[in-house]
Amino acid sequence: MPFIETVIGYKFKNKKLLKEALTHKSHAMEHGLKTHNERLEFLGDSILGLIVSYYLFDKYPKENEGYLSKIKSYAVSRTSLTVWAKEINLGEYLHLGIGEEQSGGKKRSSILSNAIEAVIGAVYIDGGINPAADFVTNWLERQSFENDHRDYKSELQEIIQKRFKTPPDYEVLSAEGPEHAKIFTVKVKLKKKVLGIGTGKNKKEAQQEAAKSAFIHFRNYEV
Repeated sequence: MPFIETVIGYKFKNKKLLKEALTHKSHAMEHGLKTHNERLEFLGDSILGLIVSYYLFDKYPKENEGYLSKIKSYAVSRTSLTVWAKEINLGEYLHLGIGEEQSGGKKRSSILSNAIEAVIGAVYIDGGINPAADFVTNWLERQSFENDHRDYKSELQEIIQKRFKTPPDYEVLSAEGPEHAKIFTVKVKLKKKVLGIGTGKNKKEAQQEAAKSAFIHFRNYEV
């Protein structure tokens, strides 16, 4: 287990906690063990949510609650945690029952994402919030959630609707190139005023880019 401690960046004082975090229920049942990682997973889920919430709150001081919630939702999702678990090769350290292991359990998203949460819970119990925060934050800082999963079109509409009681309009300015590789240019406007222009491989992508341009303008200036 020393190598997984190196990957995590934390050395356990109580090695039994780490072993418990890496022990799946199927393995515990087969070997008559009293403990497995489900309780630590339960704790780790809450600790993860707290750390991610504070990280986003601190990193994006200008963003509203809706945006922070969207990013947090993805950051703590099974999909995101599975990517993290695979990045540190966590599956290779898990103790699974024979059936689970033979059926590909070490690569199964539900098992991997739960194990990450269990490890977080174990680090928290063994060392407190600071090492748990370091473990989670080091991973968060390598991600780009805000770029990959932000819906600028919805956020812009929310701002415009609230301020001007009417939604923005999108208009295709051009569609250039061959059919299999067209580039669309779209503008977003409020009545006759152009708020932003964007390009993309399809209308949806171009609308998002136009909305992003307008949103950044709205965040820094008044119309």
